[in-house]
Amino acid sequence: MTAAGDRDSRPGDARRVRVERVVTSGTFSLDGETFDVDNNVWLVGDDEEVLVVDAAHDASAITAAVAGRRVTAVVCTHGHDDHIGAAIEVAEAAGAPVLLHPAEQELWETVHPGRKPDGDLSDGALLTVAGIEVQVIHTPGHSWGSCSLYAPFLDAVFTGDTLFHGGPGATGRSYSDRPTIEASLRNRLLTLPGDTVVHTGHGQDTTIAAERPNVPGA
Repeated sequence: MTAAGDRDSRPGDARRVRVERVVTSGTFSLDGETFDVDNNVWLVGDDEEVLVVDAAHDASAITAAVAGRRVTAVVCTHGHDDHIGAAIEVAEAAGAPVLLHPAEQELWETVHPGRKPDGDLSDGALLTVAGIEVQVIHTPGHSWGSCSLYAPFLDAVFTGDTLFHGGPGATGRSYSDRPTIEASLRNRLLTLPGDTVVHTGHGQDTTIAAERPNVPGA
């Protein structure tokens, strides 16, 4: 597990709000193909509570990283199996809700039939953890219900598979569309401050400014 940065949650407060990354490994399957993948699981919070973003593959590794802190929610940026596979196990171990955009329900049911998420993500919704707000931004294209999570206090956005180091996430498979993801990036993400750190679902971090040249029409 690595720490990706921290900020004082309030002046004079010993608690610190920070971003931590846990890398887990497994497979991604869609449209009859299966690939080996490494996923970034993000923990956002402080010494007392955390928000878990994309509980992938290995529930025990994620739970170990949580280390007994209260989990406010397990948020799924989208419904591909590599991003939701451990969501229920982590959430039930922590007594936390699983949140997902309703447009991802069909993908969700291929992994967790008969068990719905506990709540819906919606554009503009605010999630709170450790005294800060995290804004849900609906960014369809990689899948119809893909969402990004913007934490202004941390100068950070968690993009799942919508934006990577090097540009837009993959399209060309079921539930995806290239013009839609490019419009989401131009209109919803690349309008964020340029120094905003992009914490991706796979691979290394980047910034909004660094990715603007990689999105057509931006």
